[in-house]
Amino acid sequence: MIARHLAGVARSYAKGFKIVAILGPRQSGKTTLARALFGNKPYVNLEDPDERQFAADDPRGFLARFPKGAVIDEAQHCPPLFSYLQTRVDASPRRGQFVLTGSQQFGLMEHISQTLAGRVGTVDLLPFSYVELRDAGLAPVSVEDAMFYGGYPPLFDKPRVGPVRWLNSYLRTYVERDVRHVVNVRDLSTFRRFLGLCAGSAGQMLNTVRLGADCGVSHNTVRAWMSVLEAGFVVFQLPPHHQNFRKRLVKTPKLYFYDSGLLVRLLGIEEPAQLRAHPLRGAIFENWVVVELLKACLNRGEEPRLFFWRDNVGNEVDVLRDRGTRLHAWECKSGMTYVPEWAAGLANWGRLAAKKAGTLHLVYGGNESFIRGGVRVLSWRDVGARVT
Repeated sequence: MIARHLAGVARSYAKGFKIVAILGPRQSGKTTLARALFGNKPYVNLEDPDERQFAADDPRGFLARFPKGAVIDEAQHCPPLFSYLQTRVDASPRRGQFVLTGSQQFGLMEHISQTLAGRVGTVDLLPFSYVELRDAGLAPVSVEDAMFYGGYPPLFDKPRVGPVRWLNSYLRTYVERDVRHVVNVRDLSTFRRFLGLCAGSAGQMLNTVRLGADCGVSHNTVRAWMSVLEAGFVVFQLPPHHQNFRKRLVKTPKLYFYDSGLLVRLLGIEEPAQLRAHPLRGAIFENWVVVELLKACLNRGEEPRLFFWRDNVGNEVDVLRDRGTRLHAWECKSGMTYVPEWAAGLANWGRLAAKKAGTLHLVYGGNESFIRGGVRVLSWRDVGARVT
């Protein structure tokens, strides 16, 4: 098993909460991590129809099999179980009784907030970060490889098929299946077109009206599909930062994919070399950097609080991290040779932010990290290891 940086956070939560919930995309390694950390507990998967039916029909009898707790995989499949879990864990002061995993974050979190509030420590496990792969000796050798492969564990842990075939299967087996399960998709080809349009919009401000018009579906349909993709850890929205620094700001979020490999696959890119001169290289690189920052925060058990900043005349900073007293900024440039002019936007924002401005970072596609003019210039290889 490739070591996960989130393991320490999950262990600490098991000492402080009666239940630990591990959320994340399908195939991100949730089951592997839960069974490795809590191997002394029985394991049950509610994707198994028999187990799911048992839990729904006789929740007391289902839980009675596990007097010392258990790992319950894909727990969102049996909502009635949560009320009985509450009664069960409240009967004992013991911490770390049950471990729940789930790949539909909104559904699972709704059940947790309704019946298990205060009893659950929740962690998000995303696909491998670059730093995790580097520590395991499996890091991609080029920035194009890093963007192309993404981080899903099956592509690195004794892979049997290449990324194109595996990600194609992932889209059919999980993404499309989950959408059909939650909402009524009458025309699957239209939904596939919608996914492709979302990929083409990565790193841009989300325009649901335009997406609907391009797909020939209503605004409400786009919102429903987008909600399912967010719930399944396929895409997420990066909100704009609210503090204006005397400027009028845009209020629309930007769209990103949780995995750059999935993004690249939806764009029809067949091999890493095509990314060298691809017209969307900059957006794909930005998506990769934003997700690496997100993973670094989550893997340390920290609330990410990531935003972007853009005013009404187009001045923009790709990522801000709000640390309370300071705002740390990142700008992303996919070029391999550093150009000083790249830092102009950061410098402008730094002047506007004044005392609120923290460390300024510029992430680029080259291999050297250094400091220039008060800006920390980071190689793509160092992003996750240098999060402020």
